[in-house]
Amino acid sequence: MSTSAKTIVATGASSGLGFEVVKQLLEQSQNYTFILGCRDPENAKVAFDALKFDTAKHTVCVLPLDLSDLRSVQSFVQQTLTELAGKNLDYLFLNAGMLGKADGPGPHGSQWCEPFVVNHLSQHYLIHLLHETLTASRSRLVIVSSGAIRNLRDNDPKTLDVDLKANSGAELFVIYSASKFAQLLSAHYWRRNLPECIVVAVSPGLIPNTGLGRNASFALPADLPDAKSIPEGAQSLIRAFTITEFPADPEQIFLTSWGEWWPKDVYKLSLDTDLQSRWSFSKHEIETTEALPIH
Repeated sequence: MSTSAKTIVATGASSGLGFEVVKQLLEQSQNYTFILGCRDPENAKVAFDALKFDTAKHTVCVLPLDLSDLRSVQSFVQQTLTELAGKNLDYLFLNAGMLGKADGPGPHGSQWCEPFVVNHLSQHYLIHLLHETLTASRSRLVIVSSGAIRNLRDNDPKTLDVDLKANSGAELFVIYSASKFAQLLSAHYWRRNLPECIVVAVSPGLIPNTGLGRNASFALPADLPDAKSIPEGAQSLIRAFTITEFPADPEQIFLTSWGEWWPKDVYKLSLDTDLQSRWSFSKHEIETTEALPIH
């Protein structure tokens, strides 16, 4: 394997699966430069320093990023581009996610509930802001999805318009399934609109103890059938970085935790291109409706 450094920009890497992915990559012979967006950068720096990785081979830069606040996304991208300084961006790893109900107002005045903002809107906006760099770098986008996309309420995408709004009252797993379905729509959208890049959606499998539900005081039981450990789940995600054999059908972008490409009938509802565009808001639309400074 080449020892020239590969650059990875990542969300959701300060704990759980994301942290474990970085940890395992730091143990490889390949050199990596990581630019990591974290809500609590100071604690994240301490955690990564404790890994005692080879600093002659690897670089870990931790930047503040609060995905519930799209202004924080703007700031993170500005700092990321400074850190890149024109270097190639080899991988964009979108791993951040949260569980939560749609009760109360949206974060920072958003019309959307917080889990939707974190799981989809902010990370979709991040891609918009990095669009030029991703295209020039011919990057690979690794988007951490979930089998929960099969549990869309009533199997009807029209429920997204109701459930994902702030204060809709939708329950935790309804929101999670809906927000991850919207995220998959975005993955398809970017596969079509970033033709120079590779877009892979990947499921880590059923992984208890990841911290996904820490804001909702929820944890999956560790003894569930088919449950995997965090290191096993991380290996499933790393496979999406390295896989080189892709299906002939360009719409088959979803890699399972057992290393196979999911047949499209599993996620057929997400293949509607009009629906993909409907939930893959333009940069201007996001900045206008969320009252952001125009970038």
